[in-house]
Amino acid sequence: MAPTLLVLAAGMGSRFGGLKQIEPVGPSGETVLDYGVFDAVRAGFGRVVFVVRREFLDAFRTAVAPKYAGRIAVDFVFQEPGDLPGGFAAPAARQKPWGTGHAVWCARRAVAGPFTVINADDFYGASSYLKIASFLGSSDGPRFALVGFRLAQTLSENGTVSRGLCTASGGRLASIVEETAIAPSDVGAGRRFSGEEIVSMNFWGFTPDVFAGLEAGLRDFLGARGSDPKAEFYLPAAVSALVSRGRATVEVLASEEPWFGITYREDRARVAGAIGALVASGAYPARLFG
Repeated sequence: MAPTLLVLAAGMGSRFGGLKQIEPVGPSGETVLDYGVFDAVRAGFGRVVFVVRREFLDAFRTAVAPKYAGRIAVDFVFQEPGDLPGGFAAPAARQKPWGTGHAVWCARRAVAGPFTVINADDFYGASSYLKIASFLGSSDGPRFALVGFRLAQTLSENGTVSRGLCTASGGRLASIVEETAIAPSDVGAGRRFSGEEIVSMNFWGFTPDVFAGLEAGLRDFLGARGSDPKAEFYLPAAVSALVSRGRATVEVLASEEPWFGITYREDRARVAGAIGALVASGAYPARLFG
């Protein structure tokens, strides 16, 4: 079965100031997301499912879906605050979705085979998709994978970032610890971080077994923090908890690709320049779809 690409695209982009998922950065108006779908198609993925907010659906259907027609099957699922396990209800004050772990769980009825999770606004590189596709071709049960990137390759010159630092043993994930407010000045010899640390950028390979684990974690989260209108159920923490409880294994696949993404509006120029350089090198055509 060809794997499915599950794209997390329900974020508001508050620091960016708009829907950064559909911001053009390529020479022919391509988005960062377009390059991810293009790479996934080349790696043998057969379907892409977008997790969006219901109010974003028209924008995505207009700006995204038509480009992929005839290249890969496209579906949408909604991440809504009220979509919760039985016995739980969203508090009236809850306006925002419940985080990336909840976003993946919301796709439980739409994904029946092996799948990869990505962020809509992150560029991961062609070889990263090939690595995860190869892994998924032989994976079954609660045996998952994470494509990790060097911390030094994942910073923004325009503000601080949060990153999930991975600890691995024998090529398998032991834990992920969220580090916040990381600035470029924090990275380098003798500083807070060396820059060689492997971090999670939400590029995962799963089988459908992950949904039961996420639901159990979501129940625990809601029981402890469900009344907090700002609390979020993050995917890295949820998977790390499954690992620590012996309910899953996660292989860490280190990527040598140059990750880049859009966190702040000022990041757009750097991303456009990096993509322009890749196009000039022949890694991508000047027009991806057309």
